[in-house]
Amino acid sequence: MSEASVRRWTGLFGIIASALIVVQVPLYFLYAGAPPDWNILTRTLIGIVGCIFYILYFTGVRQLVQQVDRASEWVAGVIQAAGLLWVAMVFVPQSMEAGAAISVDHDIDTTREGPYAAAQYLMQGLISRLLMALFLIALGIAVLRLRLLPKWVGRSAFVLAAINLAFVPAIYSNDDPSNFYAVQGWGTTASMGMLWSLWTLAVAISIFRSSRRVPTAPTARTGVPVAAV
Repeated sequence: MSEASVRRWTGLFGIIASALIVVQVPLYFLYAGAPPDWNILTRTLIGIVGCIFYILYFTGVRQLVQQVDRASEWVAGVIQAAGLLWVAMVFVPQSMEAGAAISVDHDIDTTREGPYAAAQYLMQGLISRLLMALFLIALGIAVLRLRLLPKWVGRSAFVLAAINLAFVPAIYSNDDPSNFYAVQGWGTTASMGMLWSLWTLAVAISIFRSSRRVPTAPTARTGVPVAAV
């Protein structure tokens, strides 16, 4: 597959994935108390479908890095591995929430109640923040070193990684979802999810647009920077 095609499809998958998460996050704030089952199941379905497209997006980003510079296979692997593990950390809590909503005969707040609710805390908080930071740092290094995307992508990746790492100490806080800086707080989980999806949307659009400025024939370049906009 040509580099132009990789950029086009990677950008498209990233746009779809991030758009779905942008739609999902507000569903967590529709109800002050325990939401009805339809709300939990709908946001879970949207999130899971979005993550399927994120799998395609992370795989495409790895392929793009390797096509621009085959010597960067290691950092490309870190980018994909961190992204796929982050998806796994999203799948498990989403499954727990949906399962709790289906199995319990009354409305509950699945972010803090129901079977295995406490098991979600680190997956949606600490572990997700660390995996996201690893992905962002690796991507930032690849972008700035290879110039495969505009510099703002690499620089903003480092800034977003720092923000993710700033939430790591939240593990020592409480488990109140209404607390911004709690282990399961709306800042640690929902706000970071929205910030991540908006950033990914902007980056995916940049990747998609850059497909117009590279050769359409298959390339085998090594260490050759690509001028992207």
